[in-house]
Amino acid sequence: MSIIVLQLFIAGRTPRTEHAIATLRQLIELRLTGYPCELVIVDVLTDPQQAEERHILATPTLIKVAPLPQRRIIGDLADADGLLAALSLPSLPLA
Repeated sequence: MSIIVLQLFIAGRTPRTEHAIATLRQLIELRLTGYPCELVIVDVLTDPQQAEERHILATPTLIKVAPLPQRRIIGDLADADGLLAALSLPSLPLA
C-alpha cells in the first residue's frame, strides 16, 4: 500500500481539537501499524488560506488525501472502526 496521508483541520487548541489529535495519533499507532502514514495538522486560525483552498467549513475536518479516493470526515472522530471504514483504510485488529 502507498503512503496514507491525512490532513486534520482544527480551529485553535481547544479540548475538542486536542481530543481529535490524540484520537488520530492513537488510531495511527494502534490500528495502522505497518502502514506508512503521515498526519498533517492545519490550524485554520493561523493558516486560513489552506482552509479556503480545501473548502473547510467546519472543524475538526479530517481529509484522507492519499491513497485515492479522497474522503472527508467532519466532527467527532471518536469511533475508530467507523472512522477507518469511512476513510476506506485497512486496519489491524486490536490485540
